[in-house]
Amino acid sequence: MATRLTRLRTAPPDSARLCASTGCLGGAITSDAKPEQRLSAKLKTYTLGCKVNQYETQLVREGLVGIGYSDANNENAPADLCVINTCTITGEGDAKSRQVIRKMNRENPDARIVVMGCYATREPEQVAALPGVSEVVTDKRELPDLLGRFGVRDIPNGISGLDGRHRAYVKVQDGCLLKCSYCIIPTVRPDMFSRPQDEVIDEVRRLIDNGYREVILTGIHLGHYGVDFNRGKPKTDWVRLSSLVREICKLDGSFRVRLSSIEATEVTRELIEVMQDHADQVCPHLHVCVQSGSDRILRAMKRRWTRKHIIDRCQHVKEQLHLPAFSTDLIVGFPGETEADFEDSLDACRQIGFSKIHMFPFSPRKTTPAAEMDNQIPKAVKTQRGQVVRQLEADLRDQYYQSLVGEKLQLLVEDVAAEGIARGTSCRYGTVKVTDSTLADNDLADVRIVGTQPGYLIGQQL
Repeated sequence: MATRLTRLRTAPPDSARLCASTGCLGGAITSDAKPEQRLSAKLKTYTLGCKVNQYETQLVREGLVGIGYSDANNENAPADLCVINTCTITGEGDAKSRQVIRKMNRENPDARIVVMGCYATREPEQVAALPGVSEVVTDKRELPDLLGRFGVRDIPNGISGLDGRHRAYVKVQDGCLLKCSYCIIPTVRPDMFSRPQDEVIDEVRRLIDNGYREVILTGIHLGHYGVDFNRGKPKTDWVRLSSLVREICKLDGSFRVRLSSIEATEVTRELIEVMQDHADQVCPHLHVCVQSGSDRILRAMKRRWTRKHIIDRCQHVKEQLHLPAFSTDLIVGFPGETEADFEDSLDACRQIGFSKIHMFPFSPRKTTPAAEMDNQIPKAVKTQRGQVVRQLEADLRDQYYQSLVGEKLQLLVEDVAAEGIARGTSCRYGTVKVTDSTLADNDLADVRIVGTQPGYLIGQQL
């Protein structure tokens, strides 16, 4: 039985205001502007990087649209204001961020360009020197001040949707205290904090009311949700990710919850119990961060656990949940990685049985210890190892998909073709295609898996 609810979209209010005191839009809109001029201001946004970045861009967009900016992302006409959210996790992220800024400036020559995100935090002077940039936001905690300078009086405490997506991200935590030797993120997001549980619950309720059938809990270090709340408290009073998920599952409505990236060792007994108790609501899919399957490389990365810890925890999850899906991040070509180390990574992937592997060639980030290590791996070797990982990923995905044949899976429909073919994302993360269906966009429905094709599952409507 499918559950159908159309996602709502809110138009800017007629009483929308634009900022007068700070000369928003580079002087294009002033305090003397007529109401129709204020309502004509166009906004374009662009996001690079992670789910947290996408969430934060949406927060800014909703604040600005709420005072009268029209979202012009799908228009060819130039915008008055461009907000670009950047990424710095790899050198490629830096380069792409610069390319997007230059492109935005070329296509919107009179626009005021505001740049935020991790690359803006790490290299603010470099970003400020790019053409058209009028403001650089170096700290995400400044976002309320940024919105205030543009005339937003009621700062959003969450989002009401995620433009162009059927599944909504909910940021519950920010910051990372770890010191992995390859990672720049603790430098640009050093302050760890969790959002109050009641605030998250209110946001999830709003998203459900607006028609979203899946919410994805995300953070920079999701497994550390609540750690800052718990300092100095007895363990019986601790707030954990598991308790947050359990409270979300108490909300009314037909929806499901998915967890974003988490460390394998932070998939606790309590979290597994919640996934068992709410098997119809909490997706049996975990994205566990492996990075390497070699103990020697894990030590060089300054990761906090061994290969055995990771494999054993995933095996425990398999024993407690029915056919759970696992996805992961894997770095190839870390300094000093030998063929034996690389084979250890491949073997760990095989033992766990990942259905999706996000493979990253090692990218040295300035100021991180790994950037200065000896035995840097040549690009050609990283490329070759990446090809091996991609083939392994395809093989493991096919094996896992075969194990799902005959199973009933919950499907969120994200596309319906004219010929009656529905496509979407299953609770176990795999893409499902259903032929001869009467399913509609945004339906949450049970389907029976009757076959597989390379890269996706074939489902039958129940």
